[in-house]
Amino acid sequence: MYNTVQSSARRQKGPMFFDSSTSKTLSIEMESQLERQKKEEMILLGFNLSNVSRSTQFILLTVATFFFYLIYGYMQELIFRLEGFRPFGWYLTLVQFACYTVFGVTELHFKEDRTRKIPLKSYGVLAFLTVATMGLSNTSVGYLNYPTQVIFKCCKLIPVLIGGILIQGVILILLALCADGAIGNVQEKTLKQFGATNSEMVLYSYGIGFLYILVGMFVMGDIVSAFQFCRDHVVETYGYAVIFSITGYIGVNIVLTLVKTFGALVAVTVTTCRKAVTIILSFMFFAKPFTLQYLWSALVVVLGIYLNLYSKNKADWDNKMKNLLARTRFKPKILSPENIV
Repeated sequence: MYNTVQSSARRQKGPMFFDSSTSKTLSIEMESQLERQKKEEMILLGFNLSNVSRSTQFILLTVATFFFYLIYGYMQELIFRLEGFRPFGWYLTLVQFACYTVFGVTELHFKEDRTRKIPLKSYGVLAFLTVATMGLSNTSVGYLNYPTQVIFKCCKLIPVLIGGILIQGVILILLALCADGAIGNVQEKTLKQFGATNSEMVLYSYGIGFLYILVGMFVMGDIVSAFQFCRDHVVETYGYAVIFSITGYIGVNIVLTLVKTFGALVAVTVTTCRKAVTIILSFMFFAKPFTLQYLWSALVVVLGIYLNLYSKNKADWDNKMKNLLARTRFKPKILSPENIV
């Protein structure tokens, strides 16, 4: 009897010996689950979209990308419409990067976790690609009209153009195109590898990029003349540049969310579609000569978008196409003997 009670007591006590380790394991699992939830949390303009479906997330991010970047493109062309501003594309980029840095510091101030997760070495590379993408793109507007610049970035055209200034503008936009093609994949890999926030990436990429441009402009001696020109046209330069930078900063964060959630290829496809719409609006708001080359260039843009989507969904699209062909395939009608005349 005593042995039975003792053994039953041991059985009752048994689980109690593992209470501390079990609770520790559970707490670790809960902490890791909370970390995963934080990583998967999607905030768009202060609204938490984590609980909505992925299709809804994609639609909202796409609409937001179009809205803010269309304003961004309009303000960019409006700034370069100012007579005499065309040589100062790098100065506009300097002001833009300074605004992005200020916005990034302000946003990070309201974050609970302010620790830097990505190494500075990685940010050095990202900052270089960002400077090349945006600086060369802004500068090229001084040599190419806005639709031509956008078409180059959309469809990677390499036409044979004659004329010193035009060739210089083409070289600038082609270099920007190379950097633009690399930066999306680098951003996606870095964000997923280190689990950094969008605000951290924007702050350090554009903050370090600002230093790159500032040093470069001092070495080239361009900063004084640019500052003097903008001082005489404060509203048309600095005023428009602030609106340009605000919409661009919000747009960058949205695109980074697209990259982080849906991948670089989807983000590039969305931004390419946005650029195609920007071309149409550019002709609507700003008078410029229209040639047939824009039409076939637009067709190449559409083809590029299709190829992007097809490469992402090749297996699914191939199956759907086979099923469609199988359903619509012509089947000869077999006549019964009584229907033969």
